[in-house]
Formats: sequence, structure tokens, C-alpha cells
Amino acid sequence: MTNQIFSRFTTQHKVRPDDIDMFNHVHSSKYLDYVLAARYEQMDVNYGMAMEDFLKMGYGWVVKTAKVNFKRPLTLSDFFLVTTGLTEIHKYGCRILFEITNPKTNKTSADGYFEFVMICLKTGKAEALTPPIIEKYSI
Repeated sequence: MTNQIFSRFTTQHKVRPDDIDMFNHVHSSKYLDYVLAARYEQMDVNYGMAMEDFLKMGYGWVVKTAKVNFKRPLTLSDFFLVTTGLTEIHKYGCRILFEITNPKTNKTSADGYFEFVMICLKTGKAEALTPPIIEKYSI
């Protein structure tokens, strides 16, 4: 594990009609999708090493743990911000904290963390992070 302080990045999205559940707000499972979509974009735009780069090297990322604290609902057509940041890099992966906020109210809709593990696509087993990967994501 590292004791560094890492950068945080924010991505904006909008709630779509297919995100809404029978209670007329965003279904709980969609919050996971929102974080994964934000991370996908941030890997490319902010870190300069997109998921496609990992795939070309024969690596992938899988979710080991996901913890979500639901606080306030998002509803149809709400814009929202997903802020994520690395808090730990370890031998086989990392921990990402996230917060989803509604900029209209400045309130948190959900927060939590993901534990990701990097795997070798050929074997499906955990793969140790290489120094260039650690350096790229340690900004």
C-alpha cells in the first residue's frame, strides 16, 4: 500500500429515462454504473491510460468490492457529478473513493468506494501492477 495523496477527478452525467425505477428515481444499481462510466472516462482523459491500453497489454480490471451509501435520490433529467479518487494502490489493484452529487442542490446522492483488482486476461488471475502503471495512476 502507498501513503500518497492522489488526485480527484470529476465527470458530469445526466440521468436517463432507462435509469428510473418504479419509485420514479434512479435505481440503486445505476449508481454503480455511473461510477464505472466516470472511471472509464477519467482513465483516458485524466490519467492518459485508457482501458483500451490495458486491454492491449493483456490486462483488465475487475471489481472485488463495492460499497455504496445511498443518501438522496436522483430523478429523471438531473445532472450529477461523479468525483472519484484513488486512496490506495496495492500490489494487485487499488481502492477508489467516489461521491455522486447533485450540483443543483449541492447535496450528496451517494458515496462509497470500489476495490479493483487488475487481472491477466489470458489466465483470469490477479496480476501485480507494474511500476509504469503505478506511476501513471499516482498523480
